[in-house]
Amino acid sequence: MLALARALDIELVPLNGASCCGAGVIKQANWELQIALNARTFAQAEAQGLDVLTPCASCQGNMSEDFIKLATDVDLRERVNEQLESICGLRFEGTMKMRHLLHVLVEDIGLDVVSAAVKNPIDFPVAGYYGSVMQQDGACGEDDIYDPHYFEDLIEALGGKPVNYDSKAKSVGFPSLLSEESSALKMTASVLSDAKSEGARVMASACPLSHINLDSYQVKAGRVSGSDVEMPAIHLPELIAFALGAYNDRYAQLKTRVLVMGN
Repeated sequence: MLALARALDIELVPLNGASCCGAGVIKQANWELQIALNARTFAQAEAQGLDVLTPCASCQGNMSEDFIKLATDVDLRERVNEQLESICGLRFEGTMKMRHLLHVLVEDIGLDVVSAAVKNPIDFPVAGYYGSVMQQDGACGEDDIYDPHYFEDLIEALGGKPVNYDSKAKSVGFPSLLSEESSALKMTASVLSDAKSEGARVMASACPLSHINLDSYQVKAGRVSGSDVEMPAIHLPELIAFALGAYNDRYAQLKTRVLVMGN
C-alpha cells in the first residue's frame, strides 16, 4: 500500500488503535460486538475528517454492511453511541465513507493517472479476484454488483491482459476453512481452475483473507479437488506496486514463477 500510495500521491493516515472488522467471524458469535468495534473505527475516522480506506474486500463488505445499518437504524446507532461515549468518548455520525482501494483508484485517482505512472507494464494475463463479500449494494462503489469490471479495467491500465472468468466474484469459503475445510478447498479450487482454464497466468486478489485460500492452501485445494489450480496468487496492492516500479526484485521473482508454474 505504501509504495503505490507514494507513486500516486495518495496520503495514507493510520488509524492508530483501529480494530479488526470482524472478518465474517465475530458476527457469527456476537454481531453487536462486531458492529460496536466497526462503529468505533468509523468514529475515529470521522474525528479526523477522514474516510476509511481498505485493500480488503472482506473488510469492505463487512464494514459497509455495518455502516449502512448504523446509518439507517436510529435506535441501533444511539445504543452503540452510548457504548462508544462511555468507553472512548467518540460518537458515530455517519459522515465518513467506507472505500476499497480498487474503487478509489478507478473513481477518484483515475485510470489515466494510474496508466501514466506505470514503469513496469504487467505483460501477462491476470485474473482479478473480487470475492463475494464486497459485491453488494453500497459496498462496491459505482461498479456493477453482478458483473464487475473495475479490476479488469485496472489490469488493462497496468499493461496486463485481463482474464474474464465466471468465478471472479464467487466465494472461496473463507472463513469456512476453519470449520468446513474440504468444502472451502473445493470452492477455492473451483475459482483457481476456472481462471486458469480461461488463460490466466497469475491471480491477483482484492481480498487478503481470500488470498489465504488462493495461495497458502492452493496445493491442498488441488489435491482435494483433483483439478489443475497451480498458479501464482498475489495481492492487488502488490500488482499495482510492481507496475509502478516498486519492488523490482519481487516482480522479477513473480515473472519467474509465471514462467515455471503459470502454464
